[in-house]
This record gives sequence, structure tokens and C-alpha cells, in this order.
Amino acid sequence: MRRLGILLFALILFAQSQAQNKTDISLFMRSDSLQQAEISSESGDLYNTIGHHGPAVENEWMALRIYFSEKAAIDVYSKAKPQLELMEKEWYPSAKDQKEGWGADYYKAGETLGLGGVRLWDGEKVVRLNPVSNRTARVVKEPTCSFMEMLSEDVPYKGRKVDVLVRVTVYSGERNARVEAFALTDGPVQFVTGINYHKGQEIYKKDGLIAAWGLHPEDVAAESVEIGAAIMYDPEDFVKTDDDGTQFLLISKPGKQLTTWVSSACGREAEINTMKKFIGFLEK
Repeated sequence: MRRLGILLFALILFAQSQAQNKTDISLFMRSDSLQQAEISSESGDLYNTIGHHGPAVENEWMALRIYFSEKAAIDVYSKAKPQLELMEKEWYPSAKDQKEGWGADYYKAGETLGLGGVRLWDGEKVVRLNPVSNRTARVVKEPTCSFMEMLSEDVPYKGRKVDVLVRVTVYSGERNARVEAFALTDGPVQFVTGINYHKGQEIYKKDGLIAAWGLHPEDVAAESVEIGAAIMYDPEDFVKTDDDGTQFLLISKPGKQLTTWVSSACGREAEINTMKKFIGFLEK
């Protein structure tokens, strides 16, 4: 009886943790809309055939996706109120839905690495995670968090080929998301990450934090809304910061692993809806 009681207690705790988990995942092909745990492609490009252009995860305040293509950028979906939306709206609520309180895709990644996207540095220039022998997207929902991964295999880099795994984790009750990059290779690499920006946006920079606030030239949302985006990092992990006119690039020291944190907010939110409030939140 004692063992049965312990088992029932454990099951109750697990059920409670699942009920309180305010994160979610989404990965599917547009042809059938069936949710999957993993999708692979030897071409490395399913951008136009996979749902919301790649794997996606969300917490209460934002959703993030990694483009399933050579861009491998991280894009942001903003919310007007804290709730889970991916399963029902699949990243693209109608104009009517948006006006009734659902979120929208206000962020424009374009050709940049977006918010915290990962590429490589060969000593002179940025190297995209392409071409590949295979690219795999995976999503996992755990009791208190959710994560997505993108594995790019056999990426040409400085005369050799490397496998690069990018993992993005969102946590229940936590606005910020963790971005990790792993070089699955014998030798070290230099990663490139960072944050993009657009003309007219406010920019805030200090050691370990870069943030941008303002409008993105997005054309898929029902209206234009100011959004904030930020990347938080350990300056000791990087050797150089560069501004190419569209994004701030952070170039890492040689290594096999890198961790940063990203965050976002938008002008439709009830609390964090200005640059001042966003920076106030980030600096806590």
C-alpha cells in the first residue's frame, strides 16, 4: 500500500506540473498538418513545405521558430496577452483573430540571423550552416519546459566538415529563452550569433546585453506594432562585436559550445510595452 501511495503521489505531481507547464511545441508538414517529433531533409531546405517554416516553441509571452533552410535564423512571434497559441493558430492568426487579442508575426528576420540565430565565423566572414548532407528538426515538451533543435550535418568549415546543433529552450513562467549551440566535431569552431535591427528602432547596448525596440517592416500582420528584442550573453565568450548595418554580430572565441539568452516584448502587451519598461525588465 505504501508503494502504491508513493506512486499515486508521484503521478499527481507529474499531472500538476504538466497542467502548469505554460510552454508548447509545434512541428508539422503543411501537406498533412500532423504534429511530429522530428523531421529531416537531405536537401536541408523545407522552408516552403514545413509548417511555420520550421520547428517552433512558445512560452506565455512569445513564440520562436528556426527557419528550416540555409538561413537557420531565429524568428519571433509576439503576443498581446500571456497565453499559448501555436496549437490553435499555427503562427498565423487571421486579421480578425489579431484584433480580438491573438498574437501576430511582427518580427522581420529577412536575410539576417534574426534573434539569437547561430552561424559560423571562418576568421574573415560569416558562414551559413549550408550546404548540408542532412538537416533535422526536433521538438520536445517536458514537464516544465519545451525545446526545439536543429541539427545541420557536414557543414563545410575551414577545409573540413562539421555538425552543428542549435537548441532553443523556453521555460514555464520565464519570459527569456535559452539558445545553445554545439559543434559536434573534434576541433573547435567560432560561432556567430547576435540580433538584427531596422531603421528607426531604438538601440540599447551595454556589456552582455543588446536590445532593439521599434517597428519591423513586416507585411503579414494585420497592423504595425512596436516590438522589443534582446540578446543577453557573457562578454567573456566573445572576441568581437560587429555591426553590418542590419544586425549586431557577436563572434565567439574558438570552442565547441555557446550559450546566450533571448527575450522579446511588444507594444500590445499590458505591462512591458515600451523600450523603457523592456530595458527595466531585462536589467532585473
